Amino acid sequence: MTQKTSLSVLIASLLLVSCQMSMHNNATKTIQNNSKISSEVEKSALDQLVKQYSLESFDFNPINATFQGLREYNDQFGPIISQQNRDKELAFEKKYLKKINAINAQSLAGQELLTYKIFKQARENSIESSQFPQYQIPINQMFGMHNFYAVLGSGQNAQPFANEQDYRNFIKRSEGFARWMDSVIVAMKEGMQSGVILPEAIVKKLIPQLKAHLVENVKNSVFYGPLKNPPKDLDEKSRAQLIADYETSIKQVIIPAYQRVHQFLVDEYLGKTRSSFGLSELPNGKAWYEFMIKTHTTLPLTAEEIHQFGLSEVSRILAEMKKVKETVKFDGDMSAFFEFLRTDSQFYFEKPQQLIQAYEDTKAKIDATLPKLFEVFPKADYVVKPVPEFQAASSAGASYQSPAPDGSRPGVFYINTHNMKSQPKFIMETLSIHEAAPGHHFQIAIQQEVKGLPDFRKYGGYTVFNEGWALYAESLGKELGLFSDPYMWYGRLVDEQLRAMRLVVDTGLHSFGWSREKAIEYMLANSSMAKSDVEAEVERYIVIPGQALAYKIGQRKIRQLREKGEHILGDQFNIKKFHTELLIDGSLPMPILQEKIDGWIKRQIK
Repeated sequence: MTQKTSLSVLIASLLLVSCQMSMHNNATKTIQNNSKISSEVEKSALDQLVKQYSLESFDFNPINATFQGLREYNDQFGPIISQQNRDKELAFEKKYLKKINAINAQSLAGQELLTYKIFKQARENSIESSQFPQYQIPINQMFGMHNFYAVLGSGQNAQPFANEQDYRNFIKRSEGFARWMDSVIVAMKEGMQSGVILPEAIVKKLIPQLKAHLVENVKNSVFYGPLKNPPKDLDEKSRAQLIADYETSIKQVIIPAYQRVHQFLVDEYLGKTRSSFGLSELPNGKAWYEFMIKTHTTLPLTAEEIHQFGLSEVSRILAEMKKVKETVKFDGDMSAFFEFLRTDSQFYFEKPQQLIQAYEDTKAKIDATLPKLFEVFPKADYVVKPVPEFQAASSAGASYQSPAPDGSRPGVFYINTHNMKSQPKFIMETLSIHEAAPGHHFQIAIQQEVKGLPDFRKYGGYTVFNEGWALYAESLGKELGLFSDPYMWYGRLVDEQLRAMRLVVDTGLHSFGWSREKAIEYMLANSSMAKSDVEAEVERYIVIPGQALAYKIGQRKIRQLREKGEHILGDQFNIKKFHTELLIDGSLPMPILQEKIDGWIKRQIK
């Protein structure tokens, strides 16, 4: 072969290689472009899907729309309890499960993949829940529309009362409320036939809540609250007509609705109540409780495993309490120490306003410490208020209400001032951390403020994350410089002990046949809680099986994730960034949270 021929072959070969490389690069770019297009298509489909779900879900619960600031739903209440409406809701959930399954999850990443997983799991859980007849016990002394609607209609909640149309909206919404209350009677009668019925002790607490609304003078009704400040932009005649129409709604629609349910409970239901307390005592109750454990913890845990964990934690925390007793040099055993803490006047305020002011002072103290451990803060603030008087007798010691999404209303940290002996001074730091900052207020307000988060994530959540975070937040107290007073540290132990006892008592009641009395005795023996508080707690566990498990289980998982990060990253571990990572994507099921934090830990390794 001549030199000229060799050169020609070489040039041809190089041209061929270059052409092949160009073709390969073009093919690679085409694949990448197609992949990118596919990803964008799936992301768009997912975005539209979850938005449409949220909009359609308002047909089942238009009050949720009110809390999200969507005024066009303010005159609607929602469907009555009926087989037809349950079938509609089940079909709705199945339709959206089919839609989400049609989306290619492999084309998603980051926030979109989280949304996909959460949305799919939620639809599957809702469908599974339909096999259990919760609708036959639709109200109880802790939760129910009979209490919630009164708060909504008080004029101190999300329902707006700024102009005449707002008042007219609530009048119409109340007609739907009355129809729903009538369907409560039908559903509970069905439960009487099937054996799904509330315990006697619970119904005896429920009846007074309904009776409280049976007032003769309409001005004594909590629903009269909005009329104390009627719209100022109306002329005298229009204002008088609005007041008359609103009073008529209270007299002829709202009060009679409470009256009918009250009469039914007294005349028919109370005599048919059960003497047992656990969910396992009801038809298919064992499977029902297992489902409630899975729902509230999002983890594959058994009642036996949770019970044993609770027993070990109660023992550990009790030992810490004994150290406090020794530190303050109390002369007596733990039983005497508990009694001292329950009864000594130095630990209690005399007047409700003193208690509220003390919590406002605690707020200022805690707020000043938060930059030590956090770099992300909610834009919304919170205020401290007493629990409304009409529901205080049966409410928890404290609770939190999220701020309005549009910033028009701050978050609210509610303190129950009904029984001053159930509000010891030594729990103030712990309770404030849990319910407000950096507990529920931080987690929920930040979640609402995250840009681009779908509504069902922005306004939804998981008990195990929300309550697990709040209890984990309590454990940060010493790192924040709090709990320097031994009694305040005892208050922290009191709160954690309550959550540990819940593991024992909830599973005891619903899986191991415990009575109400046995549960009360156990909690009194292992804490300094007031008996009235203990009774309210036990009765709460009776009517909301599994919910109380979420606190300690969630805290344990979050603490495990932190310890894993600290172990792997060592000096590279940044507590502020860890907390940001926990909070910035909203409330997550524990398995999804673990995947997310594991990915974050890997990305921190340098």
